[in-house]
Amino acid sequence: MASGHQPPEGQAALWNGLAGQAWVDSRDLLEGMFKPFEELLVEAVQARGARQVLDVGCGTGSTTLAVARRLGAQGHCVGIDISAPMLAAARARAEAEHVAASFIEANAEHHAFERGRFDMLISRFGVMFFDDAVQAFVNLRRSARENARLSLIAWRSPSENPFMTTAERAAAPLLPNMPARQPNAPGQFAFADGDRVHRILEQSGWMDIGIHPIDATCTLPERGLVQYLTRFGPLGRVLHEADERTRTHVIETVRAAFNPYVHGDEVRFTAACWRVEARAPAEVLSA
Repeated sequence: MASGHQPPEGQAALWNGLAGQAWVDSRDLLEGMFKPFEELLVEAVQARGARQVLDVGCGTGSTTLAVARRLGAQGHCVGIDISAPMLAAARARAEAEHVAASFIEANAEHHAFERGRFDMLISRFGVMFFDDAVQAFVNLRRSARENARLSLIAWRSPSENPFMTTAERAAAPLLPNMPARQPNAPGQFAFADGDRVHRILEQSGWMDIGIHPIDATCTLPERGLVQYLTRFGPLGRVLHEADERTRTHVIETVRAAFNPYVHGDEVRFTAACWRVEARAPAEVLSA
């Protein structure tokens, strides 16, 4: 999942409403765009020889299914997410493609996982949305076996990801109700501060924490750019409230702002992220 501003009603309402439906409607576009990170996580699972894998914030299930395909009959991958529409899409795809993955509709911050079930936990942009990140990673650690591995991908700062903020910067003069992003608040850039991420994992009992910057070239078809820029982030949250004339003007203005990223029929940008890794302790902790 990739989100900016958190509305008053909270993440569950957001991801079961506009944001969740936007992801379902744009699933192929987004899964293609973030394919490099899916491949990194599948490779990490294979390198560790993991067999029981939890995909946190699995969304429409692309990474969950990719891991499940790689595991085959030798293991199992479970995806967890709070978004009913996104999980419905994930389950439908798993059934259509005959992939033996399973999905849990729940908040991983509070869900009563079976203790010690998983030998690897992964996430592609799915862990930045918890109200209490320390509590969430304590709960996730309880689901992990001794010495289980954690492998996450999360966004670095907005300043390092100008593509991700182009739409809101271009639209802000035309839409005074554009919500501002709040540093460290649940949302896309909640894990921008690597030191903060390290503290969260340390306080929640994870060991051997490693946080490394990675940059990946992501692409999407130019024909999908308007769909992308009008459905996601702060602009996607408010554009539907504008009158038709304002909406048209905003879309024209914002689309022009993306011209530096357009190369023929392809849009290319660099995604600046953290690759976060950690290990569950060898002994069972009481917390």
